[in-house]
Amino acid sequence: MRTAGTKAAVPAEAPPDAVRGLTALLTTAMAFSMMQLFLIGALGPRLVEGLGMSETVLGLTTTVGFGTAAVLSPSGGRIVDRVGPRRSLVALLVVSAVALGLIGAAPGPALLLAAVALGGLPQALANPATNKAILAAVPTPRRGAVTGAKQSGVQLGAFAAGLPLATAAGLLGWRGAVWVAAGAALLAALWAWRALPDDTPRKGGAVPPASVGPGSPVPWLAAFSLFLGAGIASVNTYLALFGAQRLDMGPATAGALVAVLGVAGIAGRVGWSRAATPGRAPWLPGLLSGGAVGAAVLLAAAVRVEALVWVAAVAVGVFAVSGNAVSMVLVMQRSAPGRTGQDSALVAAGFFAGFAVGPPLFGLLAERGRYGQGWLLVAAEFVVAGAVAYVWALQDRRTRTRVTA
Repeated sequence: MRTAGTKAAVPAEAPPDAVRGLTALLTTAMAFSMMQLFLIGALGPRLVEGLGMSETVLGLTTTVGFGTAAVLSPSGGRIVDRVGPRRSLVALLVVSAVALGLIGAAPGPALLLAAVALGGLPQALANPATNKAILAAVPTPRRGAVTGAKQSGVQLGAFAAGLPLATAAGLLGWRGAVWVAAGAALLAALWAWRALPDDTPRKGGAVPPASVGPGSPVPWLAAFSLFLGAGIASVNTYLALFGAQRLDMGPATAGALVAVLGVAGIAGRVGWSRAATPGRAPWLPGLLSGGAVGAAVLLAAAVRVEALVWVAAVAVGVFAVSGNAVSMVLVMQRSAPGRTGQDSALVAAGFFAGFAVGPPLFGLLAERGRYGQGWLLVAAEFVVAGAVAYVWALQDRRTRTRVTA
């Protein structure tokens, strides 16, 4: 495997074991990039009691984490393009370990929020570094499948935080569980350092200029990701609370809604990424947005017909959650040589910004018990995302038709 920054450097064939090993490593890196936020959510009741923090401050962790990631993403993309995926992935995992260690040592809310802000750096590096590693080492026909698998690492991180680490907190205390996660991140950093080949420096050290012309998908995908992320974050944050407060579910049943969404999201990301061939991929974000709108409408209808909430949870995972993976496949298909890191980071910045602003807007309605209106707000966000994606797909088809005419 090579880590050259151009698409042409990828061999036509790669050993299946090597690709599987790389896929496992990149999936692990994606899981750890957001582990601190998943752990805080899973350990929320213990943190409120142990640190004497309010629910409002606990909710700020999401805004601080994703807001920091959105601000740092453009710089993170340039860093990845300059230093290469191996150094970037090792740095991602080491900083994740430090952030988790600080959370475990936090005496109060101030250091906790500072640690979450530090955890924004791994988020900013995750998509650029993993995408660049795929371009460098995975043959073109297998990139979609590998991308979908590694993007599912985010849901894998949520599962790890919600089940084994939350269970460990009952045995070791919440600080012990967080430190276990920090140690695992350091082991993953060692794995990345030993498993990945040396980074090939860019000739001249310069980064190509931004590809933001009329035909570039980057600004369109960033706008699409902004509204997609706002809707997904609202569902992630409030689905279990909706089940408990409005549908009278027990805590375990309400939590199962999130688990169902996560499993559906893993399947959706892998499946839709495999389907994202160069000719089909431009139309998939609009298609997935349409399915996401239907899922949000089902959530609104679940206020009256409870059983629909389970169908809606599956649909959010299959359609909405999968949209981010498809957008990353598009970035890798369309980015200029040497710009994959920056382009991935710009699209990810839109997604993170949506995660930062979506839940507070939904929360204004949730505080008043207006969940039905909240889910319609999510549906509207998905409608805007779909409109952006559809307009770009039409423009892209016209542009490519003129080029080939």
